Amino acid sequence: MFKKPMASYMKVNYTKQDEIENMITQRLPSWQAVIEQQNSDEFRTTIYDLFQQDPNRAASFSVRCGEIFLDFSKSHLTQDLLSLFVDVASEAQLQKKIDALFTGQKVNNTERRAALHTLLRTSKKSSLYPLSNSVKNYQEQIFQCHKKMRHIADDIHQKRWLGHTGKPITHIINIGIGGSDLGPRMVCEALADYKIDSLSVLFVANVDAAEFITKTQNLKSETTLFIVASKTFTTLETITNANLARQWLLDNGCIPSKLKHHFIATTTNTEQAINFGIDPDNIMPMWDWVGGRYSLWSAIGLPIALAIGWDNFLELLSGAEEMDQHFATAEPSQNMPVIMAFITLWYSQIWQVNNQAVLPYSHNLRSFPMFLQQLDMESLGKSVNRNGEILDHHSGISLWGTEESNAQHSFHQLLIQGSYLIPIDFIAVIKPQHNNLEQHQLLLSSCLSQSQAMMQGKDPLTSKHEWINKGATHEEAEQMAKHTAIAGNKSSNTILLQQLSPATLGALIALYEHKVFTLGALLDINPFDQWSVELGKQLGSQVNQSLTDGNQPDHWDSSTKQLAQMISNGKLK
Repeated sequence: MFKKPMASYMKVNYTKQDEIENMITQRLPSWQAVIEQQNSDEFRTTIYDLFQQDPNRAASFSVRCGEIFLDFSKSHLTQDLLSLFVDVASEAQLQKKIDALFTGQKVNNTERRAALHTLLRTSKKSSLYPLSNSVKNYQEQIFQCHKKMRHIADDIHQKRWLGHTGKPITHIINIGIGGSDLGPRMVCEALADYKIDSLSVLFVANVDAAEFITKTQNLKSETTLFIVASKTFTTLETITNANLARQWLLDNGCIPSKLKHHFIATTTNTEQAINFGIDPDNIMPMWDWVGGRYSLWSAIGLPIALAIGWDNFLELLSGAEEMDQHFATAEPSQNMPVIMAFITLWYSQIWQVNNQAVLPYSHNLRSFPMFLQQLDMESLGKSVNRNGEILDHHSGISLWGTEESNAQHSFHQLLIQGSYLIPIDFIAVIKPQHNNLEQHQLLLSSCLSQSQAMMQGKDPLTSKHEWINKGATHEEAEQMAKHTAIAGNKSSNTILLQQLSPATLGALIALYEHKVFTLGALLDINPFDQWSVELGKQLGSQVNQSLTDGNQPDHWDSSTKQLAQMISNGKLK
């Protein structure tokens, strides 16, 4: 039996407390009460103590939505603090902003457009809000898009879509990057148990030709179909790989007039796709109100429909819609995305935590943290508020993770015994798709034990007695206890899925989407633009021109000039 852990050695960084108070409290006066709470005795209480004070704490600090269950009891959150955050949300007009999101108002203020990715998964019969005529028109366009997606999927699955020699398609390669790759790739990987056996769906994103070469080396051009997924049809990496795909087809026996049998495009830039050589009938629509990292619900998700079938794709949308309804209607204190946002906000702003780990105890969810990196960090990595005023507090945190239980034997040492506080989202699935229940139980045991170890730790006295029981002297045990004692008092959430199905995965993705939106609302930043990505594209084009002609502009820094010169020369100097 573990004894009460030692007091946490993690100290709050108060150096920016005045800045936090000045910036947030000016906009949200109720934030002052949150600051005062952190200075109270209750704030000094360990998580272990909170469980001792309330044996039923888990029941009070958990919430369910459909087949997803969130246990956030292993955080420092208290009922008093949760009530204060509800006040903060009210003062930030969170519900009004949620309503604006779902009704198609221009929540993406810097680009002057809506962010209507939720409409992509809204069934007409269950619309939460009265929709404007323009939004209803979008809904009809989505219906027509779904009709076309299903027609394509049926043609390929029923072997009616034939390649340049008259043979049916057996391999799909999606060419995209960022949101046009990470989402569909992750979903296809996560739902591998629902895969249609007659078709293989692959992904190419990296402009490094090695990825394309590796993916195509054992394929036949006559049975391979490429999907070029690019909102603008100008993204450097995607268009470069699309050109490589076209040349690969030509080099492997496809005549130019037959190329149309091997390309589909998803884009807003129809004209550019046609100029590339794609048949207009094979171009899927996109809309400017769908951000790349929110686009897997759109025609960008065609590879998903091809991989797992149309009905399962609709189940994915349905699961996300269920989370949408929960987010739009549940009270903040019982609202899963809002609660997760509260916890992140508190640790990032009050505890000065700057990173978080997401650790899925599911091999099929191994790419989920990578997907979340774009969703979270591209959305919240901002330095100005919605009005363009410079923030004097941090807005986003670094998010990372990998599949478990591999990580327990790599970086958990830092998470559990290191000096940093790194909150964790553990994700686990109760019912596996396979029949090896004994091994699955070991996996789940690992998940629960790691969250338990982080929270309760091991006090020096317990550690000393363990060494004495192993035969160590009192002096040896005293010394070794300094190394084996663990402070504990580290925060984690645990998310349980009943099973990893299309519907539960859809809900899980939407959960994190809405968490990000809530953080944007509370921090008063726009989570739907990504101007640094555009800067990278601009500079990348300039550097590529320099590497082509060997000339470095005078205004470049000496480092870039030196590196570009060596690359142009093909050798180190």
